[in-house]
Amino acid sequence: MQFSKRLDLFGSEIFSALNTRRMELEARGKKIYNMSVGTPDFHTPDHIKQALIEAAADDENWKYSLRDLPELLEAVCEYYNKRFGVTITPDMVMSVYGSQEGMGHLGMALCDEGDVVLLPDPCYPVFAAGSLLGGARPYYYPLTAEHDFLPYVADIPEEIARKAKYMVISLPSNPVGSIASPGLYEEIAAFGKKYDILIIHDNAYSDIIFDGAFGGSFLAAPGAMEIGVEFFSLSKSFNVTGARMSFLVGRPDVIAALRKLRSQIDFGMFLPIQKAAIAALKGPVESVKEQCQDYQERRDVLCEGLRSIGWDLPNGRGTMFVWAKIPGGRTDSMAFCMELMEKAGVIVTPGISFGPHGQGYVRFALVLPVEKIKEVIQAIKKSGI
Repeated sequence: MQFSKRLDLFGSEIFSALNTRRMELEARGKKIYNMSVGTPDFHTPDHIKQALIEAAADDENWKYSLRDLPELLEAVCEYYNKRFGVTITPDMVMSVYGSQEGMGHLGMALCDEGDVVLLPDPCYPVFAAGSLLGGARPYYYPLTAEHDFLPYVADIPEEIARKAKYMVISLPSNPVGSIASPGLYEEIAAFGKKYDILIIHDNAYSDIIFDGAFGGSFLAAPGAMEIGVEFFSLSKSFNVTGARMSFLVGRPDVIAALRKLRSQIDFGMFLPIQKAAIAALKGPVESVKEQCQDYQERRDVLCEGLRSIGWDLPNGRGTMFVWAKIPGGRTDSMAFCMELMEKAGVIVTPGISFGPHGQGYVRFALVLPVEKIKEVIQAIKKSGI
């Protein structure tokens, strides 16, 4: 059978290759520390679980939802006002099954064959996948140490900017850990308005931001509402990754476009999950703030430990990840990851899987407690890498 040429757009799934080798090493008795996948190891708050349980006990909630509940849309609006100081209305909100699924479909709703889109490099792979599925032609703007791993619109050629349909930004940034500097959102909003470019902000990590910084919303910037949308996720803040509770927020016409596409392929979010999302949005947030402190402690222990054995860590200001330069003058990130797993039993993600500018780097996920992270440092030290 001849399969779709779309599949040729995507390489092999890196996590699958790492997982296969992990199982082989574990079968031989090798102790493994998996810091590759960003799945939180913290507990889901009880009030969210209870809301899900109670809703699931009602037979009426096992039917097609067909829509986002009005109380869910209102809860998102109230949360945005309270958390970010941003006023939105229900027509500016829709649920998606995680930001990854939303981003994957948004390119299909927005793009025609040959459209140009602006994507960060390095970036989370679905940014590129969604664009390619929409037939777009990505132009990658680099995130470099020179500019503190932040978008630098002054370097984007004007002929590219005039052609671009949308620009993806992600702050705090997965994988590089950078956070928005003062005035950056305003600068990007002005850039989008000047060239009539839709700005798509992935805001999945606004609650995991360190050293007293504030994780805000792009939509709070002057002019951003006119040219922007934002993916907002409960996954990492409330440890509900498997439930896929996320939202696209912003310009009503963009929301309507994605909703029209989604109406052709699903019948709405499972009602008990909608009820659980409402409980998260309306409930206490003390655990979110405490968890951020725990992530910061993990970051500090990992970064201090790696620096003590000669690693260079240029960033680590936000997200549940640490971006690290490969030590010893090595440049092949995939080869280094395999060597690190073989010799130290530590699994990290190769930077090249996030784009060409990720070569020479690896990404650590802060998914182990402090004591285990200390063991990771010792395992790397003893390996001689």
